[in-house]
This record gives sequence, structure tokens and C-alpha cells, in this order.
Amino acid sequence: MCVHSTQEDNTTRYHALDQMTDKLFHLWEDHNKNSSMLTLANGFLSDEEFHIIFLFIIYTLQLINNCAIIANSLSIAVFIKLGFSEPSNISLTALAICDFTLAVLLTWNNLCFWLTYHNIRLPFHSANVSLLTGGAQWAFLSTTVAWITAFISFERCLCILVPLKVRRLITPRGTFVAIFIIILLTFCPSFFIYVRYKFVWVFNPYRNVTILNTIPVNSEFAILFEKISFVICGVIQPLLAFSIVLICTALLVVQLRKISSWRLSVTSAKSKREQPEENPAARSSAAKARISQKEERLVRKVVAIATIFIVSYVPTCIFLLCYVVFDEFNQFGVYRRLFTVSGYIISLGQPISGSVNILIYYKMASKFRSVFRRLVRLDRLEKERHELE
Repeated sequence: MCVHSTQEDNTTRYHALDQMTDKLFHLWEDHNKNSSMLTLANGFLSDEEFHIIFLFIIYTLQLINNCAIIANSLSIAVFIKLGFSEPSNISLTALAICDFTLAVLLTWNNLCFWLTYHNIRLPFHSANVSLLTGGAQWAFLSTTVAWITAFISFERCLCILVPLKVRRLITPRGTFVAIFIIILLTFCPSFFIYVRYKFVWVFNPYRNVTILNTIPVNSEFAILFEKISFVICGVIQPLLAFSIVLICTALLVVQLRKISSWRLSVTSAKSKREQPEENPAARSSAAKARISQKEERLVRKVVAIATIFIVSYVPTCIFLLCYVVFDEFNQFGVYRRLFTVSGYIISLGQPISGSVNILIYYKMASKFRSVFRRLVRLDRLEKERHELE
């Protein structure tokens, strides 16, 4: 641990224990106020601006995380009660489980950074350990959510474009397999980070204790492996999934407009004809219309989910592109503070999306709404309220 003097007599800056922390963080201790704060090295934001923004984002993010955990827990419970005979229920359940896990991982990261910020002494370096026990998993699981959303959008596109063949193409078993492959290719590579970094016990002379910390493995293979895995899993996969969701959502919106126009024209034509009695052909046409409307509601639900995902994921795409284009926009560069704040801001999009999805399910799916109301006993409460009145 190194001690550096600054221009101000009342401030002492301490470097953290390992090489990664030495590049990332500095501890500033204000003896006049008898308090310490964790900040990053000099960058785009000033000390005061960084501290204010950092704390505001941490508390805001945790509030949204709590909402996401509750909302996705309820969604998972409802989908389990609905069963998995429908392929859409399988994919939506997988999406809810991933959103729930993301919220839990973000909660762990927030707790670790909050502990580090307030310089709370623990038997491990909370900020660094969280990178290997939550940060990396969260980043890769975000890609999993993107690909599951892409799969759901693509599935609905097939239902619209090839409705006669989709039953054979999209089956419950096939959906399970597809979700498993998505998780295997997107989330499982997160454990490859242990090739580049490892846990070590480091002696802290200021506390006179040994604490758990992380250090980078500086072998050529580990560094090359990290660069390749980041390009593939951190840039190519998320941007490709985002592009698929964007294209499929556009196709679904166009098709929905066509269906609405066709239904309006058919309704207009029927209103001009007088049909005193409903013949079998008319009954068959009405049945088809009902089926079509059911499919349309499902498509609209998928479009709403995909639209929320697109809106929440656009900042992530911009963040990744800036990381690739600008050399100094990273955790070690000149704009390291801006990089950290931006990373936390874009992480708000995921729990917001996960929290809002349950509202879409409740609004657009009658079966989901019915089971949800029974689960939280809304019908019973309304019945008791009417009896009291």
C-alpha cells in the first residue's frame, strides 16, 4: 500500500491493495470532518459531482431493484400456475427468471460498493470481490435477457409470417432447448472471467489483517482470452440480439397495422350488407376472427415487451460503442469517472424493464390477469369490500 501526499495539508490519499484497485480507486480521508470517502482517480467529473451522482444512482437503482424482485417473483409464480403447455409461457418464464436474477445481482453489487464507499471494514475487499461474484455475471446475464427477448420476438414473427407451419416449428420442447442453448452461449461464458482474475488472500498492514481480494492474471493467454471473450460476448452478441429485436419488432408492427386495416375493411363491408340470419359460413368466419384477435393480443404483448427492451437497451449499445471507439473511455482511462457513472446509469434500464413487464402481462393477457388476481387475492378482497358496502 502506497501513501501519496497532495497539495492540501489536511488530505491523505491511499492506494488500494492490489494492482487493479490501484488503477481504479483512491481513498480520500478528510481529517477535519473525520470521515472517508471512496472516489475514482482524476477524470471527467469533479469529486463533489461524482459523489453526489454516485450515491443518487446507488439508492435509485436499489429502489428499482426491489420493485423488479417483487414483480418478477409474482410473474414466475403466475406462469408456474399457468403451466408450460404454451411455448410463449416457457420463454416468458425464462425472461422473468433472468430479470429476477439480474435484480438480485445488482442488489449484491450495490451493497458491496456502498460498503466500500463508506469504508466499512470487512474480511474481504467488497468492491473488487463483487466484480467476480456479481458484476461479471450481471453483464453476461444482460446478454441472455437480450437473446431471450430476441427469441420471443422471432417466435411471434414466425407465427405471423408462417402461421400454418409455426406449430411444427415452435413446440414446448423446442422452446426449452432454445432457451437452454441461449443460456449456454451467453451466461455460462461469464465464468471464464476466472481465467483472467483470481481470488487471493492479501495482508493489509494498516488493519493488520489478511483479507480476501482479487488480482489479475497477467499471462498472455489470459489477456488474449479476455479480449476475445469481451469482443464476442460483450459487444457482438448484445448488438446482434438488439438488432434482431429491432427488426422483428418492426415487422410485427407493420403486420399489426395490416391486420387492423384488414379487419376494419371487413367490418365495413359487413355493415353494408343485411344478414337477417347467421349462416354456418358466417359462424366459421367469426370463429376465425376470434382466433385472430387472440393471436393479435399476444403479438401486441410481445411488441410492448420488445419496445420497452429497445428503449432500455439503447443506452447500453451507445455505451458499448463508446467503449470500443474511444480509447480513454474505460475503467483505466482519462474518463474513468464518466465511465463508472455511465455504467451505473445504463444498469437502471434492466430493472425498469423487468418491473414494467408484469404490467404488460396483466393488461394484455386475460389468463395471466385471472391467475394473478387469485394469487394476490384481489378478487376476494373486492368481494369482501362489496359485502361490507
